Amino acid sequence: MLLCNFELSTGWIVGISIVAVLLVVAIVVILIMVPFKLWFRALVSSAHISMLKLIGMKLRKNDCQLITLNYITARKAGLKITVSELETHYMAGGDVENVVKALVAAFSANIDLTVQKAKAIDLAGRDIYEAVKNTVVPKVIETPEIAAVAKDGIELIVRAKVTVISNMLMQVSGAGEETIIARVGEGIVTTVGSTESHKMILESPELISSTVLEKGLDRGTAYYIASLDIADIDVGRNIDAELNIAKAEAEKRIAQSKAEERRSMAIAAENEMKARVQEMRAEVIKAEAEVPKALAKALTTGKISVNDYYEMQNIQADTAMRTSLSKVEEEKVERLTSPSSFAKQQQQKSQANQPPFIPSSGTKNSGTTSGQSTFNPQPLSPLAARFASLAASQKKGTDDNNDKK
Repeated sequence: MLLCNFELSTGWIVGISIVAVLLVVAIVVILIMVPFKLWFRALVSSAHISMLKLIGMKLRKNDCQLITLNYITARKAGLKITVSELETHYMAGGDVENVVKALVAAFSANIDLTVQKAKAIDLAGRDIYEAVKNTVVPKVIETPEIAAVAKDGIELIVRAKVTVISNMLMQVSGAGEETIIARVGEGIVTTVGSTESHKMILESPELISSTVLEKGLDRGTAYYIASLDIADIDVGRNIDAELNIAKAEAEKRIAQSKAEERRSMAIAAENEMKARVQEMRAEVIKAEAEVPKALAKALTTGKISVNDYYEMQNIQADTAMRTSLSKVEEEKVERLTSPSSFAKQQQQKSQANQPPFIPSSGTKNSGTTSGQSTFNPQPLSPLAARFASLAASQKKGTDDNNDKK
């Protein structure tokens, strides 16, 4: 009986031990899985979150602390928002803290902004908190230097400041700051380009502001344009003069190229004519070479006599003499009119026509001294030698007849 009681008590002890171990393990798991601090903080902040939701967020590997703290902030600000909406936005890759801040700021400024619209704007890539802040405090967009040319050809460099207010209805599909800057630049260029003189813009810069604002440049953008102010206007280059200079330079180059083409063609034609002249001279020399042959043939065949030949030589000599006399007269006139050019021509002729003298050696010869020159007669050509022999024989015959008489 005692043995049975002992075994029973041992079984109870083992069972109780197992139960205790299981309870300890359960308590440890609960402590690990359930963030009691966040649960208690939400509870005392009148933003109760059940432990099951916290455990679910923990299992889904969401940032429990971020979602809980922003939920507490939204509930304390009086926003009607649920934990599921914040968790869904976090899982979609949105910025939960920025959305909550934007909602709180919009609610405080009495701006109509729903949770779904705020989440959509944030997921679209825009800074929803910055958009809400720009609704309360307008944003100033400064444009870069915009160059525009008036009708008189003077360039104006304009810098403007655009004051914009966020358009919450167009934050999802509306254009951004780049479009505003581009449209303002287009309006400035159009306004300056339509003026007759750049002085009109310098006198009244408000012409640009009024013209640009009248065009409604904020259509389809995420902003309302509140005002456009011209910050600075600088006078740039004279574009009209530069274009005229460039045009004149281009025309000059075209004219030079055409002139160079004509010069090349003229040089080619000149070279061609020189070649033709050389060909004609060759033909003349070839024809002149036939004259001595014809004269020799005529002399041998008796068609002309030696007297006829000498008479022809006398006529040629007379013609050469007349020519030389005319040249002398021309030289006299030139010497009287321009002595310097005449002296220069005479020097050139003397250098070109050197006498056929050969300097002698240093030894003394008969009738010559060292340093003097001796005449070196040129050998006669066969035709000239034949003419000379015929003339000598004819002269000898004439002398014999005279002796006989």
